[in-house]
Amino acid sequence: MARREHSRGELTRKLLARGFGEPAVDDALDALEAENLLSDRRFTETFVEQRIARGHGPMRIRHELRQRGIDSALACEYIDGDGSRWGERAAVVRHKRFGSDPPQDIRDRSRQTRFLAQRGFEHEHIRYALDERE
Repeated sequence: MARREHSRGELTRKLLARGFGEPAVDDALDALEAENLLSDRRFTETFVEQRIARGHGPMRIRHELRQRGIDSALACEYIDGDGSRWGERAAVVRHKRFGSDPPQDIRDRSRQTRFLAQRGFEHEHIRYALDERE
């Protein structure tokens, strides 16, 4: 916990895997939350910022948060709160990987579309990134 924020779900899974009983884990995590040492809200905010910086899209971030036990409403609060910018972020990721020139043919366009989809961008964001002109 000293290196990065953790979600309650992550810590629960780790402690149960190490053989601690469920009541003891719940009590320990409740105590950490009471002392504000554990916060799913803080974890989510930090996690979303880090994934955006790595060039990941909203679908991938949402999926990774779900895997870490974060409630979908909390995830949407941080992911969708800045929804108007996802197309711009997809364009930046595309520019870093493929340069500023638009796709030359259908093969290039398909390749770039697949790349952005694998990064977790939605179709409308990908279309914005591919159609954007500098």
